[in-house]
Amino acid sequence: MRFLQLKIGSIFICSLLFFRAATAQQKATEKNDTLLHEVVVHAFNSSTKWKDIPAAIAVLNKKDLEQYSPASLVPIMNTIPGIRMEERSPGSYRLSVRGSLLRSPFGVRNIKVYWNGIPLSDATGNTYLNLLDITQVDKIEIAKGPSASIYGAGTGGALLLENSLGFTNSAKQIIQGAFTGGSFGYNQQSLEWISSNKKFASSIQLYRLQSNGYREQSAMLRSGLQWRTITRANKNIFRTTLFYTDLFYQTPGGITIAQMQANPIQARQAAGVLPGAVIQKTAIYNKTFWGALQHEKMVAEKVKLNSFLSINKTLFENPFITNYEKRNELNLAVGMQVSVQPLLALPQLQWVSGFEWMVNESGIRQYNNNKGIASSLLSADIIVSKQGFIFTQLQLPLRKNLLVQAGFSINQQSFEYKRLNTMNNSFTLRKINAPFVPRLSITYKINSAISTYAILAKGFSAPSLAEIRPSDGNFYPFLNAEKGWNVEAGIRGALFHQKLLFDIGIYQFKLQDAIVRRNDAVGAEYFINAGNTRQSGLEALLKYRILQHPHLFIRNASISASFSYQPYIFMDYKQGSADYSGNALTGVPKTITVVGFDISTTYGYVQCSINATSKIPLNDANTLAADAYQLLQAKIGRKFVMKGQSFDFFIGGDNLLNHKYSLGNDINAAGNRYFNPAALRNWYAGLRFSFQ
Repeated sequence: MRFLQLKIGSIFICSLLFFRAATAQQKATEKNDTLLHEVVVHAFNSSTKWKDIPAAIAVLNKKDLEQYSPASLVPIMNTIPGIRMEERSPGSYRLSVRGSLLRSPFGVRNIKVYWNGIPLSDATGNTYLNLLDITQVDKIEIAKGPSASIYGAGTGGALLLENSLGFTNSAKQIIQGAFTGGSFGYNQQSLEWISSNKKFASSIQLYRLQSNGYREQSAMLRSGLQWRTITRANKNIFRTTLFYTDLFYQTPGGITIAQMQANPIQARQAAGVLPGAVIQKTAIYNKTFWGALQHEKMVAEKVKLNSFLSINKTLFENPFITNYEKRNELNLAVGMQVSVQPLLALPQLQWVSGFEWMVNESGIRQYNNNKGIASSLLSADIIVSKQGFIFTQLQLPLRKNLLVQAGFSINQQSFEYKRLNTMNNSFTLRKINAPFVPRLSITYKINSAISTYAILAKGFSAPSLAEIRPSDGNFYPFLNAEKGWNVEAGIRGALFHQKLLFDIGIYQFKLQDAIVRRNDAVGAEYFINAGNTRQSGLEALLKYRILQHPHLFIRNASISASFSYQPYIFMDYKQGSADYSGNALTGVPKTITVVGFDISTTYGYVQCSINATSKIPLNDANTLAADAYQLLQAKIGRKFVMKGQSFDFFIGGDNLLNHKYSLGNDINAAGNRYFNPAALRNWYAGLRFSFQ
């Protein structure tokens, strides 16, 4: 009955918003989008249509990324089955692919992230995904499950972000931007100038986002500058990227369920001898300069060479409840790959080999935190992290309807640690090897519209810097890498004259030496290898085009649905005398269902979605869980073009059902401070524009 009431309520709100959109007075110009089954996917170097790729791949295009508020990737990422993105407070992201949040109290770990083909993840396994503004991304591909055969360390998968910049047949100048504002002091601006011709293109972009936050101690400010170029010279193509981001966000910290019910906007309160988040001015300060050079060349008619070099510098500060950490990080990454297509008449036949090597040098100093000021020095460490792998992959069409991908990588991760404020201390070396990580996948085309696939892959994930040297200030050299095998099968394609798109898959991933988070008596975190898990699940994505007619009042109407079933359990997991074997995996909801509507009319568009997430276990003992919640979001807008100039006016709302929930729980939290309450009903409005 509750679900029926919820469904009726969501339909009513969407209908109301649709009526408001229909009262607009000018006509929008619509463009047909490329159908998903025709989209070419570049993951695993395949350059294959989505329905034919032998992998579990999700794709988000530019239109998808514009469906929600431009403040965050969280809503659109959470429409993908198997994906859960959280934001504990503005700017504080966590990303899970098939349930990897056990080891991610904050940030992005266990997932390899690339931006325009260059690793955004560093040699420690950490990724500052929150450095990027959503306007710096045009397309997202997510390879779900172990992908170490070509992307290196990470059992969760690979996140491939693209920001397109290309040549044009004639000289063009484009200025485009966006302005958005909304509840809780949210305001966002971006402005980009693009210049292009047959041999050169350049893009300069400014971006800024500010929010006061819903809770105490949750304000955020991110601003930055980006410059990209692409140059063609004979058979060579050169790409350069430079960006600088200054990121600040406060961290309110978790609160108990009683505190959440009494006053959800409060930050972490004082407990015993420990002060609260407000008085300690808990926050993250991240200033990063990032630069990269890429080279692409056809060295022969059938041989293509790609290489990259990137360097970045990060100044990181974190005043926390118990200490004040300052980090000075220097990162270097280099990579190369050679692609061979011996038969141009058979483009799916491909052999690709290459390597990546990354190094991170981190100087870490921890001080006592005296009300947001670093006082007496507690420790001074230096850690040099190195990560490298070589890989090879063969893509072979055995028959007209059968495609095989087989590849493997050889990997190595090392940490060198030294405490600087202790006399006569030498470096401690820790090497973590995963000598052979294979992957085999097969796609069988049932007909021109439907394909099936099967995958057998091994993955591993070394401990990150924040795990081997966590906030308690100690070094944990005996922490081992996670590893495991994944078995998967699925079917995808189109039916009813391509009106219905579907992607359904089942998988089983058995993880050994799972890394999990622990807290000491004062709340400082550390990590241990806790045992084995079984992560079996089902993922389904459906998209149905109800109507497409350019001359009717309703020009386009579609509905989509995604479903994730994740009954993950601990297989062999003991902590002291407690045996948690058989318990549900901490931090992972068993089911997530997302239903969306997308309607375009003569006068505007309406987009509406509802996310229903089941309860979430908050500790390994499964004695407490976050309640299930339903999150309704909607947006209406108006697009039109005048003499080559385009405009998009929009207004939207988040959590329209005014549901009390926590989007980003602190799992296994000390003092039962599990909850980070999300904002209640809130609004935004904005404008996108482009001038040529």
